[in-house]
Formats: sequence, C-alpha cells, structure tokens
Amino acid sequence: MEPFGVLGVDLSPRDLRETAYEILVGACRSSGSGRRLTYVSNSNSRDRSSQQLSPLSSSSVQRSLSTLELDASAVKKDLGLKTRKKNKSDADRLGGAASEVQSNLVRKRAGVTVGELVRVQMRVSEQTDSRIRRGLLRVAAGQLGRRIESMVLPLELLQHLKPSDFTTQLEYDACQKRILKILEAGLLVHPHLPLDNSQTAPQRLRQILHTASGKPIEIGKQSESMNILRNVVTSLACRSFDGSMSDTCHWADGVPLNLHLYRILLQACFDVNDESSVIDEVDEVLDQIKKTWVVLGINQVFHNLCFLWVLFNQYISTGEIEDDLVFATEKMLVEVEKDANSTNDPAYSKILCSTLSLVLDWAEKMLQRYHETFYRGNLDLMRCVLSLGISAAQILDSGKKNKELDVACSRVDTYIRSSLRSAFSQTGKREGHLEQKIF
Repeated sequence: MEPFGVLGVDLSPRDLRETAYEILVGACRSSGSGRRLTYVSNSNSRDRSSQQLSPLSSSSVQRSLSTLELDASAVKKDLGLKTRKKNKSDADRLGGAASEVQSNLVRKRAGVTVGELVRVQMRVSEQTDSRIRRGLLRVAAGQLGRRIESMVLPLELLQHLKPSDFTTQLEYDACQKRILKILEAGLLVHPHLPLDNSQTAPQRLRQILHTASGKPIEIGKQSESMNILRNVVTSLACRSFDGSMSDTCHWADGVPLNLHLYRILLQACFDVNDESSVIDEVDEVLDQIKKTWVVLGINQVFHNLCFLWVLFNQYISTGEIEDDLVFATEKMLVEVEKDANSTNDPAYSKILCSTLSLVLDWAEKMLQRYHETFYRGNLDLMRCVLSLGISAAQILDSGKKNKELDVACSRVDTYIRSSLRSAFSQTGKREGHLEQKIF
C-alpha cells in the first residue's frame, strides 16, 4: 500500500532514511535545539549489532530499569494510546545485568538526549551520526548564521564530507551517489515548482548527473565541476513563482518526495524493539520532527494526514495486533476531516484521496464479511472500523453533493447485505461438504 506515489528515482529505504536524518539533525542545529531529555523506555533490549546502534541499543535496558518518571504524553492521551508500564519479568530475565545497569544510571546524571533517542529509533548508527554532525559543523563554520532553509543541504554535505569520514572509499562513493540522486529527485523529478523547459539549468543538471554516474565529482573548493554544479543547483532550488531568486531553497519540498521523507521521520515514533507500540516520548520526538517542516514544506494539514497514514499502516504492517493504533487512526481522521473541509490545495487533495481510498478499501473488506471478522469480544473494533469506513467514504464523496446520512445508510446497508450473503454462502458450502461425507 502506497498512497504517496512512487519516487521514480533509484533511492533505497536506507538512502531515504539517511537523508531524512540529515535534514532532521540540520534543522535541529539550525533552530538551536540543544535541550536534553531524561526519559524512561520500557522496551526489551535486542541485539542490533548489525545496525551498529551501540550504546543506545543496550541502553533500552537502562531506560527500562530507571526509576525516573516521565510525564504522561499529551499526544498519546489525545489519541487514546496507553502509556506503557514497566514489566517486572523483563528485569527478572536480565538477571545480574540489572544491578550493573542501575549503578551506571547513578553515574549518568544527564540522561539521554532526544536526538540520541531519535537516532536509535531511526536505526542510524553512531558512525553515521558522527559523520553527519562533522559535516554540518564544517558547513556551519563556513556559513555562520545561515539557516537550513536558505541552503541546499545535500550540496553542502557533498562538498564538506571527506573520504576520511568514511570507512572505505566505496562507502564514500555510495554516499556521493545518494546525494546526487536526492538532488535529481528534489530538483528534476519532483520539483517544488514546475520546470521551465526554456531554461538550460534542468538539462545541464541532467548532464552533470549522467557524467557523475560513471565518474565521481571532484568536490574541492577550487573544483570547476563543483562550482558548475553549485550554480546549476542554486538556480533551480531558489526559483520563485514570480521568476525572481528566492532566499529559501526548495530541494526537498516537492510532493511526494517530502512526504516519503516525512513518513520516515514519523516512523521514529514507534518503538524500535516493539513496532506496534508508540514510544512514551512521542511528544518530544514530534517536537524535533516538526523542525523539518521548513525544509520539507510540511504544514499542519499534511502532518495530520501523514500521521494518520503512519498509524494506520503500522497497524496493518505489524499484523493488526495492537488495536490502539486503529483507534488512534480514527481520532486522527476526525482532524483530517476538518482539514479536508477547509483546504483547497490540489496536491493535498490528491494525497488525501489516495490515502483515504486505501483506508476505505481495508475497512470495507472487513465489514463486507463482518460475521467472520467480528465477535462479542471485539465489538469496539467493529465500531471503529465502521466509523473509519463511513468517515472515509463521506470525505471522498464530499464533492458529489451526497448527504452524510445518505452515505452512512448506503454503506451500512451494503455491508449488511454483503456479509449476510457471505455468511449464507459459507453455511451452504459447509452443508454441502457434510452431505458428501454422509453419502
């Protein structure tokens, strides 16, 4: 299920995740965010050595044993999500490690920063994190006071990251190729403003990218190829509606590139060790994520729609085991419905329709066979799924001048008839099977 559309550029999930993390770290540094958070997580510790997430991969144990209390999450309260409770059996299974961890907690007064938490949640290694921060420090040193929205971040990192920052030359080359593909996606395939075919910059950038696919670009300060790339990229990124050069650079705010990147950031709200569970620190994590809005061109209505999809998709992808997620989706749909009635953005309307169509399709599959799906013990889930289906249908039909009551009655009647036919069909099949056995 993909409501945002395909990117049309060969970017792997890891490529997008690293780019999203670069934007997040850059946006937080640009905004001067340095506040620390002492937090409690109740996730089980699992071995993530392949992701090189130490030391925080093991510090989930520390957090679960901490005696520090965390204020109740306003987001979880609003969405009806339960705050996780400490599990004594988890500590029992840790055995002798518990006392060692507790002694470490006494020494670690400052706690863990929100940034460190997000790093682990996004499965970004310490090595990658350090490399990104070194690159951003070099960028900041040469452009004091310049905010992240006034620069093309991949271009700056391309020039300031060095081969010595990487373990191998192959890793460095892969990073350079990823950055160039991001520029292609953000400036040529999904630009913030439509490209002007009369301009030479788009064709020039395509030529540069084609050449770079076979031979790495020289990135020295005096490099002619780098200067040409910078000039071309800047001319494309700083375009405005009236044709003048803008102070704001647009390289990651074209739909759907921005939505793919933003979804990856929102997925950091789910526990890396229990993907059906929203972390208790979701408020602080969302505060950091929202700092990327200025780069990604996200606003509150796009955030609400993306968050709805992330909650819903997480429920589906984790096997529909945590009903709280679909209940939270229902609450988010209330906000999305308000947004839909007051927003005329064509790009938003397109994503809204594709997102709610997927939600409606899923709900109808459940409701058209509700005799098989629901029972006395999960009637709350049935009510929620029915609400999702009817609300999604009403929003999608809003432009067809149908009354809400007509939509609701029509849908419910369809679900009842369909489920009854299915139930009778199953009964007939069972009776026929019994008759065959008897005779």
